[in-house]
Amino acid sequence: MSQPKYTFKQTLQDVTVYAPLEEGTRAKTLDISIERDTLAVRTPNGVLADGKLYAPIAVDESSWSVVDQKELVITLEKTKAEWWPHVLVGDPEIDIKKIQPENSRLSDLDQETRANVEKMMYDQQQQMRGLPTSDEMQKLNQLDKFKKMHPELDFSTLKKENIHFG
Repeated sequence: MSQPKYTFKQTLQDVTVYAPLEEGTRAKTLDISIERDTLAVRTPNGVLADGKLYAPIAVDESSWSVVDQKELVITLEKTKAEWWPHVLVGDPEIDIKKIQPENSRLSDLDQETRANVEKMMYDQQQQMRGLPTSDEMQKLNQLDKFKKMHPELDFSTLKKENIHFG
């Protein structure tokens, strides 16, 4: 296995590849092919990368640029949220068990996931305070509605602390 001519970093959503270029390199001198399963990068000085990607990518969401005429930056959008041990099959692998992801911000999450996380955080705070969770409050509200709908029933002996949810 030869040493790759690039480095990379990643999130669960994308992989960013960094390849040093000869000083003064212009984008128009590069031949770059980004396909769903393959990546090829050719410069006037030779091939930087040419092979099968670890996993499929979203080609339309991927891009590349030359920074300061000395570095190629390629961003590959993953189709599946997972850690890649390498960019190209056959290149040296990293130990993905050692990856320490950045903490996500709630604003980074889709609306449904964000709502679920916020509910879990709220319920955890309620439990720490000894208060009912959102599900328990919903059940208590349903019980109150039931009581109003059935005034003929005697609920005087019912104590809220004796109500168990689950």
